Amino acid sequence: MKSRKLSRTRRRATIVTAAAASVVAGAAMLPNWSAGASSAGAGEPAVDAATKATFQRLADAVFTDRTDALVDHKQNKGRSPLTSRFSGDVELSSSLENKEDSARSSLRGRKSRLADLGERYSSAKTSVTLDKTRVRDRHATVQVTETTTLTYAKVQGDEPKTTGFQAHHKLTFTADRSGVWQLTNVRTTDDGYLAVNQPAKTTFTATVADDDMPAATRSATTWPAPAKAKNFSATGYDYKAMAAYAEKYWKTYNTAYPDFNGAGAGGDCTNFVSQSLKAGGWKHVPGYVYDYTKWFGNADIQSDSFVGVNEFSWFSLNSKRATSLANVYQMDIGDVLQVDFDKDGSKDHTMIVSYRSSQGVPYVTYHSTNTYRRSVASIIASYPNSAFYAYRT
Repeated sequence: MKSRKLSRTRRRATIVTAAAASVVAGAAMLPNWSAGASSAGAGEPAVDAATKATFQRLADAVFTDRTDALVDHKQNKGRSPLTSRFSGDVELSSSLENKEDSARSSLRGRKSRLADLGERYSSAKTSVTLDKTRVRDRHATVQVTETTTLTYAKVQGDEPKTTGFQAHHKLTFTADRSGVWQLTNVRTTDDGYLAVNQPAKTTFTATVADDDMPAATRSATTWPAPAKAKNFSATGYDYKAMAAYAEKYWKTYNTAYPDFNGAGAGGDCTNFVSQSLKAGGWKHVPGYVYDYTKWFGNADIQSDSFVGVNEFSWFSLNSKRATSLANVYQMDIGDVLQVDFDKDGSKDHTMIVSYRSSQGVPYVTYHSTNTYRRSVASIIASYPNSAFYAYRT
């Protein structure tokens, strides 16, 4: 995704979600989840500590149900959604319940596509923290942070142990005439909308690219890919340092750089990848910020090529710091993956490879939504109609 708004002549494609979603929850929940929630009957409903706790537990249930749709829970097959256990003073609205049914069905389809690609999740663990609650009249907005870890099943043998992400959400509750708080909407507030359990489709604003920009070659997504071994000593860059940086700061941001996540300009994805490449030896090319042949970034100023998806592609290809790969599965540690979600010719998101299995599957780490070691197979299964661009750095 784009990392910030650029000049008027170079607008960036910003992903705008049509519906939001992401994962959450611990497995053990109390059967009486609405216990402790309070209302004031026909008057204004109260939102005390117990009610807030119930808001949080319902958020847990929503996100856990979504995540479980991706997990190979043979022992829990056919169980009812956790959200169905809520009744009384806090519950899911009927309209949102229908949307969640559809979301879980979509995610089960994604699980099947992943299985065809040789990937399964054996378990998941999620926790949700309640960040802020605001009540006005009969409406409550609740901000939460979701942290989810999924365990890879050992299908091929050397998958990483886990993948994980951290996402932020805003929940809207509305009290009916009897004082029952109904959850009516869930919206992801991160710019990325790229959580592993994100069922929502995305829409985009097109960007018009200049004709004189170097064009990346679209990469195939078939597996296995033709061999394209990476020479880790040819460039003098430290690719392991790039991966180590990405995995250190995937959810705890480096304060030496600005954080563009939630800034409304497309997210922090390319800014984060540039930082990782810099940690592995990419040197600044100082100059004018709008010049795509320049590349630099620190706490105070960043070139467009440092923080912008398309500008990064133009710089890396023009400077010969990167070349296009024919297939995404040819990527290795330190290589970069970009996605054009709606195939409008403007790239929308940037990720860096921080792990590769011996079976030839790269795993990417990225910001917006902050994600650790997600397989390229998962990205393809989630966005099968997108265009992918792989770069050898």
